[in-house]
Formats: sequence, structure tokens, C-alpha cells
Amino acid sequence: MKEGKLNWDDLTEIIKHNKGIIKDDVRIHSGLGEDCSIINFGDYECVISTDPITASGSNIGKLAVNINCNDIASCGVAPLGIMVTILAPEGCTIEDIKEVMDSIGQEAARLNLEVLGGHTEVTSAVNRMIVSCTVIGKTKANRAVAASGAKVGDDIIVTKYLAMEGTNIIVNDRREEAEKFLSNDEIKEAEGFIDYISVIEEGTICGDFEVNAMHDITEGGLLGALWEMAKASSVGFKVYEHKLPIRNVTKKVCEHFKISPLRLISSGSMLITAENGEKLVKELMVAGINASIIGKITEEKGILSGENSEEEVLPPGRDELFNI
Repeated sequence: MKEGKLNWDDLTEIIKHNKGIIKDDVRIHSGLGEDCSIINFGDYECVISTDPITASGSNIGKLAVNINCNDIASCGVAPLGIMVTILAPEGCTIEDIKEVMDSIGQEAARLNLEVLGGHTEVTSAVNRMIVSCTVIGKTKANRAVAASGAKVGDDIIVTKYLAMEGTNIIVNDRREEAEKFLSNDEIKEAEGFIDYISVIEEGTICGDFEVNAMHDITEGGLLGALWEMAKASSVGFKVYEHKLPIRNVTKKVCEHFKISPLRLISSGSMLITAENGEKLVKELMVAGINASIIGKITEEKGILSGENSEEEVLPPGRDELFNI
């Protein structure tokens, strides 16, 4: 099998037959397109999500904290705490492990959450450091937003700029090659994207705004996230290429490596659907968060509209990062 997420059909089949006992206390159950499960505890709910870092060789501690917290934020909830598993390859040093854990601790403190526990070991089962985290959040009952709530007629909004995370990973991991076609200022810009990959602020703003659906844009990029949200919500969508916010350095990186920024991992950008997109964009802009309306939720299939053509968006394959 190739690197990357399992394809939609295989993963659907695996999840369908392996849910254990369905509990009445769980309001949002496991399912494709859903970032989190939501458990009811009376007046409050627990929001929980888990993800590993496998596609990056740098900044893995900081990325691990943020991509998991972003899942919680996609429910409109601030994270409370994080559990960390580190699998280190043979030959690594205690300093290597400390460096990753220091990064995790510093980022957790910056995001106002506690490191609740976890597990660390050296194992021949991996050939590079793997960090997997589980994050939990707490909110009042029935407040958390699901990815499956998109409604026909909703505006589709994205925050910040697409493929920032992928651009940062590529420039860091392929630095020598990047220096041949990017200026020093462009390299610094790409390196700085790591400081903008949290979507906690926009997630909580959108939660208060009572948007219909949210999904943080991770592996598979914008088109993967759109397809997953539409499938979970039983709707379609139409988005316009000329409205998509993409930084020039990202365009140059993607052109050089012959990959699409629309299918490149994009932590730092939140996908949102809401009835009054213009009002939400204004609120986000007041908070200093760039936001763009890129299309509408429709009744049927997903469409990407270009300058002279339209194409149907197919189920997400593996992320473009794995194609380099």
C-alpha cells in the first residue's frame, strides 16, 4: 500500500464493522468527515480527538499539539488537555526525545492546556520519531459544532491561507532544493507559517457565532476537507478557484514540485459553513484573522469552478506531501 490515509471506501468499511457497542452517552459518534467524538456528561460535554504526526521530519512536537487542538477547535471548543505518545527509533538520543517533549510542553503552555500524561519508548518498529496525541475539550451540552451540519445555501468560508503547513514542511525538509528557487524572504515566510497553524481562536469565534459546520483542513487539503464535510452532511458544494486564498510562496513551491496546493495538508486554515458568511468574515477580520468566502453549499455533487471549466471533486486520495 502507498503512504497516506486509507481511501474512503476501505476506511468506511473498516469503521462500519468495528464500532464496538454504540453508547447513548455519545452524541457525535465516529465517522468519516468528523474530526471528533462528543460525549455527553449531563450539563457538559467532552470533546475528544486523536492524530499522529507522520509526514514531517521537523517541528513534530509543535505540529502534534496544534493539529490535535485544531480538531477540538473545529467543534467550536477550546482544548483543555493533551496526552502524548512518543515512539522513538533505535539510535536516537535522550536529547532528541527531550527536544520534542520540550517543544510539546512549550506549545501546550502557549495554548493554555495541560499535558495530562502519555507514553514514551524507543522501538525498532519505527525508523523515525512518531508523535501521536489525544486532546480533550469541555463545553456546555449541545454547544459543540459537528462537521456534518452543513446546510444547502450556506456560505463556505476558509480562514488564513491554504497549504501553509504543507509549504512549511516542504521548505524545511527540502531546504537545500528550496533555496534554489525561493528568495531568502520567501524561505523566511514559509518557515514562519508554523506560527499560524493554530485555529483555536477562529474555532471559538465560530462556535459563539453558531456556524453550521466546521472542519480543519489537514491531510488531503481543501478539496479533501470539502469532500469529507459534504459527504458527512449529505450535501454538495461549489467553490471558485479565483476566490481561494493562497500565498505566492505556496504557489511557487507547488509549481516546482508539480503538486496541487488544493490537496496539500493545510493546518492553520479552517473550513466553515454558515448562513451569513459576510457577517462572520467581518467578525473574524476584526479579530485579525484573514477569512474568505469561497463558494456555497449545494444539493448535489462537489464542484471546483475554474476560469474556463468546472470539475467534479472526487474522493480524497493520499496527500500531495507523500507525492514528493
